[in-house]
Amino acid sequence: MPVYAYYPREIAQILVLRAARGLDLEQVQGRLKTALEHEELVLAAPQEDGKLTALDIASWQHTEWARIAHVMTKQNMTVYTPEDDFRVTRRAEERAQRRVTEATWDEQSGSILPVEVLRHRIYRVTARPTTAEEPLVIHSFFASSAGKAVEFAEALFRRPGSRYQRGEYRIASVEQVLPESGDFF
Repeated sequence: MPVYAYYPREIAQILVLRAARGLDLEQVQGRLKTALEHEELVLAAPQEDGKLTALDIASWQHTEWARIAHVMTKQNMTVYTPEDDFRVTRRAEERAQRRVTEATWDEQSGSILPVEVLRHRIYRVTARPTTAEEPLVIHSFFASSAGKAVEFAEALFRRPGSRYQRGEYRIASVEQVLPESGDFF
């Protein structure tokens, strides 16, 4: 069965679009300012290693708020509606094309099954060292559940050649970062 998973960047963009719907330009600019302040705070904090980081998420959200403010100004929108935003329409078309590509590949391989859409979330996993001299470790993972995120973190710690093999770490917390609590995705 072909699997379509939303990418972390797409999740961040979709959540900003949902939050922006119905806002006027002044409200969007307020959200843009808040997103910039959040990005600056994350940038000042110790940086995570890995493919997906809190800085990536904050940057995507800030960029999307800036893009929406620009579109509203350029198109003279009084309130933001994603349906009037060309970029949003184009992204939806690209997602549909990815699904078609997966379905075509599945058909060519001889098994015609429906495309499964995975509703992954982004989790931040914090691991504490058992020895005082080792630093706290924070990683963000794109996973279907908190349990899967923990599995990914534990695999990272056990991986041969991992810099974390020097010390023992235990998972201290798992926090869902996106979508935020209360957001339906």
